[in-house]
Amino acid sequence: MARNPHPEETVNLILDVAFRLFMEKGYEHTSIQDIIDHLGGLSKGAIYHHFKSKEDILVAVTDRMTAESNQMLADIRDRRDLTGKEKLRLIFKSSISRPVQDEIFTVAPNLSNNPRLLFSILRETIDEAAPDYIRPIIEQGIADGSIQTDYPAELAELIILAANIWMNPMIFDNTEEESYRKFMVFRQMMKGFGLDIVDEEMLQRLQELAAIYQKNR
Repeated sequence: MARNPHPEETVNLILDVAFRLFMEKGYEHTSIQDIIDHLGGLSKGAIYHHFKSKEDILVAVTDRMTAESNQMLADIRDRRDLTGKEKLRLIFKSSISRPVQDEIFTVAPNLSNNPRLLFSILRETIDEAAPDYIRPIIEQGIADGSIQTDYPAELAELIILAANIWMNPMIFDNTEEESYRKFMVFRQMMKGFGLDIVDEEMLQRLQELAAIYQKNR
């Protein structure tokens, strides 16, 4: 068999197709054959050369979805000119301000119909995002006096689960009003921890994203 001179392009094509099908049909209802049928002539062997199973493709899709976000988290975590509290505020603002969020909410994937994909995102949130990015920032905040907590690991998980999962209308299919009420509770909760990190501009942006989602459901 001739060597593929562009393996990265093949992998990206497989992941592009798989992501679209997972969003449209759900992971459970997407077969390897479905993916092959949308690859423009690539064979089943081309898929299995790069991925051992459909679950391996799911892991790669999830990793690609979170890679850009994780890089943003790492860049903010490693800054030396901000307190821990300031970093948390910047993370929240940067996360919702990225232009790609408009595209994601316009496509409006219903993650509640994608339990395997949702679980994969959830595990990445708990196993990587919280301990690798949010917890170090909270520990810095404890050291510099801008954050007060005796439980940095648990607070890191609480913040990122509330922000990424509980407030995500693509998971709970929240209306604009329901989303707004959740945003307000999150804001109050953060203030209770001494973390006034959600301002009016952020609340307005969150409402915009919720409106985009509802419009394109």
